[in-house]
Amino acid sequence: MGKFQDLGIGTGMTTSGSTDQWLGRARQAVWSGANGVRTSWPLVLLSALLVALAVPAALLVAPGFLGPEPPAPAPPAPAWQQVPTALSPVPGLAPPDGSAPVPLASTVSAQLEPLLKADGGGTFTALVQDALTGQVLFDRGGSEARVPASNMKLLAAVAALRALGPEHRFATQAVAGPAPGQVVLVGGGDVLLGPGGSAPEQVMGHAGLATLAAQAVEALQEGGAAGEIKVLVDDSLFSGPALNPAWASGDVAAGEVAPVYPLALNSARYDPAVTTGPRPQDAAMTAAEEFAARLRTEGAAAGLTVAAAVERRPQAGTTAPAGPEGEGTSQPVVLGEVQSATVAEQVNLMLQDSDNYLAEALGRLTALADGLPGSSDGATAAVGAQLAAAGLAAEGMKLVDVCGLAMGNLVPARQFSEVVRAITSGTDTRLRAALDGFPVAGLSGTLDTRYGDAATARGAGLVRAKTGTLNTVLALSGYVVDADGRLLVFSFIGNGLTPGAAGNKEALDRAATALAGCGCR
Repeated sequence: MGKFQDLGIGTGMTTSGSTDQWLGRARQAVWSGANGVRTSWPLVLLSALLVALAVPAALLVAPGFLGPEPPAPAPPAPAWQQVPTALSPVPGLAPPDGSAPVPLASTVSAQLEPLLKADGGGTFTALVQDALTGQVLFDRGGSEARVPASNMKLLAAVAALRALGPEHRFATQAVAGPAPGQVVLVGGGDVLLGPGGSAPEQVMGHAGLATLAAQAVEALQEGGAAGEIKVLVDDSLFSGPALNPAWASGDVAAGEVAPVYPLALNSARYDPAVTTGPRPQDAAMTAAEEFAARLRTEGAAAGLTVAAAVERRPQAGTTAPAGPEGEGTSQPVVLGEVQSATVAEQVNLMLQDSDNYLAEALGRLTALADGLPGSSDGATAAVGAQLAAAGLAAEGMKLVDVCGLAMGNLVPARQFSEVVRAITSGTDTRLRAALDGFPVAGLSGTLDTRYGDAATARGAGLVRAKTGTLNTVLALSGYVVDADGRLLVFSFIGNGLTPGAAGNKEALDRAATALAGCGCR
C-alpha cells in the first residue's frame, strides 16, 4: 500500500484507530513531505543545469557521428552551359541566311579604315565581300598583287579537293622486289605515315609502318620466304628537285620545310609533337629505315632476318618480278598495303597547322592527278589550272610554290576573298570539306593564342581564318557571320611590314573582330 499504509489508510485504520489519530498522522506526513521537497530542490536545479549544458554539446558532437549536412542544391546552370545531348552530325558552317541584311559598304569602311594601320613600315590591302551575293563591302587595293605567305595554302586546298576529291586516299605498299629476297617500300604520296600500328582515328599516323610490316611478313611466310630480306625504297612518284629553288636556304635550315618525297614519317618530322627545328633531309630513306626495323621485329619470330642497309630501288632497266604462279607480269606482287587519311582530312590538317611540307606534297599529287609531272613546277601549274577551271583565277597572279614560303608568290586579296567565298557558299560542294580546316580565333590551329586581349576578345570563337606569316608579310583570309547573321568573307594582306612589330597582327585581328561584331546598317 506504500504511502497510504504510512498514513493508516486501509482496512486496519477504520477498525482499530480514531479520527484524531488519523489526522495527526496525516499532518505529520504532509510536513515530512514538504521537508523532502525542500531537501531535493538543489538536485532538481543541478539536473536542469546539466540538461541545459548537454543540449548544445550534443549539437556540437552530433555531426561527427552523423556526418555533415548535405549541401543545398546548386541552382540549375543556364541553358547555354548545359552539356549538349547530341553533336551535330555534319560539323561546319550552316547554310547562309539569305534574309539577313547586307551591311552598308560605307559603314564597313568606317569600321575598318582606322584599324588597318601598319605598325612601322609597310601597308595593308584588303577586300571584304558578302558571301552570298559577292557584293564588295570594303576594298583597299584588293586587286593589287601581294606576297601572301601561307594564305597560298587556301589555293592548294581548293585545287587538291577539285583534282583528287575529298574522299581520296593514298596507298603505301610493300611489294616483292625485282630479285628474290627483296621487299620494296613504295611511296604513294602519304607523307603522314606513323612508325607504329595504323591509327584509323587519326590523320597523322592513320597508316602505320608496323602494320604494313606485319602484313608483309605474313605474305612472305605464305610464299615460303627464308633467309635474309633486303629492303629497297621506291620514291619515284615525285620528280624534279626535291627542294624548290625559290626557298631560302635559311628557311630550310630552320626546318620550315624539307626536301619533298612521296612518303614520309610525321610530315617529315622526327617527332610529330615537335614542329620546329631540323627535319630529315631524306624523308623517304628515313621512312624505309623505320620500315626495315619494324620488318626485322615482326620477322624474327618467323625466322626471317633483315639486312641492315636500305637502298633505293633502281629505276632503269628493272625487270618485273614473277607472278604468284611463276608467270611474268607487269604488276609487282603486293605483300601489304596501308591507306592514308582522306584528302579532306589532310587538307584540314594542312590549313590548321599551316604545314608547308604537307602542302607541297598535296600540290605534287594534284599535278599527277591532272596528268602533269609530280614536281614543284607541276604543282604550281596544276593549282593555277584548277583555279582557272573553277573561275577563280586572278589576273597578274604568280605562283612559285604552293605552301607560301617563297617571297616570289604574288596574289591579290580579291583572289583569296573569292576562294573563301567559293569554299563557304559556292556551287562546288566538294570545297565545303575545307571548312573544318580554318583555324578558329582563340581556340584552334594557328589562331589558338590570338584574340585574347580586350581589343580582340569579341572575335574569339567567331573569326575563322587562315593565317600567313613571313618576315615582312602578314595575311589573314577567312569568314565571319556578323551580328545580323550575314556571312562575310575577307582577306587582309600586309607587305613591307616592320619585322616583329606587334601592332601588325593586332591590326588584322581587330579588323576581323570588327567584322564579326558588325551590325553595319
